Amino acid sequence: MTNVLLETVADGVAILTMNRPDRRNALSGEMLDDLLEALPRLANDPHVGVVVLTGSGKAFCAGGDVKAMAEGKEFEEGTLETKAHTLNANMDVSRWLHNMPKPTIAMVPGAAAGAGLSMALACDLRIAGESAKFTTAFGRVGYSGDFGGSYFLTRLVGTAKARELYFTSTLLNAASALELGIVNRITSDEDLKTVTHELAKQIANGPQIALRYMKKNLNAAETGTLADVLDLEAWHHTRCGMTDDHKEATRAFVEKRTPVFHGR
Repeated sequence: MTNVLLETVADGVAILTMNRPDRRNALSGEMLDDLLEALPRLANDPHVGVVVLTGSGKAFCAGGDVKAMAEGKEFEEGTLETKAHTLNANMDVSRWLHNMPKPTIAMVPGAAAGAGLSMALACDLRIAGESAKFTTAFGRVGYSGDFGGSYFLTRLVGTAKARELYFTSTLLNAASALELGIVNRITSDEDLKTVTHELAKQIANGPQIALRYMKKNLNAAETGTLADVLDLEAWHHTRCGMTDDHKEATRAFVEKRTPVFHGR
């Protein structure tokens, strides 16, 4: 892993920090390669219960590197098909954030724009500092959007509002984003790391098998029918009932103590 993506793991929480503060953590090929290496690895790490994505300095991620766009350096030379295939492969970052079998949290200290917003939306939860700003931004640089933003934003705010935000590139402050349901919580900029880590640690100490199946159910509910989701819930709920974690939770409830889960 290079210095454009920093990684720490503590208390069952992995924190991935996009680290190009001079470019407001704009994406680069190197950063995307590092994310695509780290996310699958952390998804399968039994010592990691939650993955937090954030940015260094005063931004989450500005999305694509506009300076590189203006210089014609955003893509390597190639055909339309080659460039689209490369972009699709890079967008596996959003697929991993959304589909990995453990909760993901975007910790947003400042601007989340374009693909940066899309990646934040791909996470299960978003915690924002009071200085955070959110914008689709794509229209400002003549792009239509990538990294799944149109999918995730539509499901969070509804189709009419999502279209407005895409067509106008409106800049939202943290309070407006909270009102629309784009973020889950707002905290002071100073407390953002502490609040996010405490939430992540709380979730990481929970019943990991049950959390994995909760995420499967909720992801299925985004596009599946009621019959599909009821079927999944039946299988997943029954599977969880056969785990040691379920037995430990019921004993702890009766004994009026905090359960200790081991992911079994």
